[in-house]
Amino acid sequence: MNVYDFKAKTIDGCEIALEGYRGKVLLIVNTASKCGFTHQYEELETLYRKYAQEGLVILGFPCNQFMNQEPESNEKIKEFCTTTYQVTFPMFAKIDVKGERALPLYGYLTAQQKFEGFNRSHPLGEKLDELLYAEDKNYAMTDDVKWNFTKFVADKEGVCVRRFEPTTDISEVEEYIKTLL
Repeated sequence: MNVYDFKAKTIDGCEIALEGYRGKVLLIVNTASKCGFTHQYEELETLYRKYAQEGLVILGFPCNQFMNQEPESNEKIKEFCTTTYQVTFPMFAKIDVKGERALPLYGYLTAQQKFEGFNRSHPLGEKLDELLYAEDKNYAMTDDVKWNFTKFVADKEGVCVRRFEPTTDISEVEEYIKTLL
């Protein structure tokens, strides 16, 4: 099994097979427009423009499961992304990334790449840990997505090979992606 076995709806409502991305390096990200990490849209777009010609595709999946930070409709999310951050990478319809209604793709991703903790030197790393620990003392024992802008990397064969938490610096993500291109 790999990411090519899954389908998803684009932000415009068209269901597509991820098979169409065969041979590309994929960076799959759950996003939100009202989050402390929302500025990462700019970093992701820069990364996309820099490496798209070499085979990188970023897939954005809006999600409202973390403190109601993506409450808008798909249409408003698309407008926000394109006007505020000039996003050109593929965006998908708002989904759940954990729980019973999670997009099956995310079940695959989290089964392949485990949660290894937040970067505690990041300004929000300790805050996220405290917030999630207060809700569930065992939160770190599960591999579900913990917050917005968690990133999964799939190689050119569609195998999920790496996970980056939102507190990981984009330069580290970039260095890893360069090894796969």
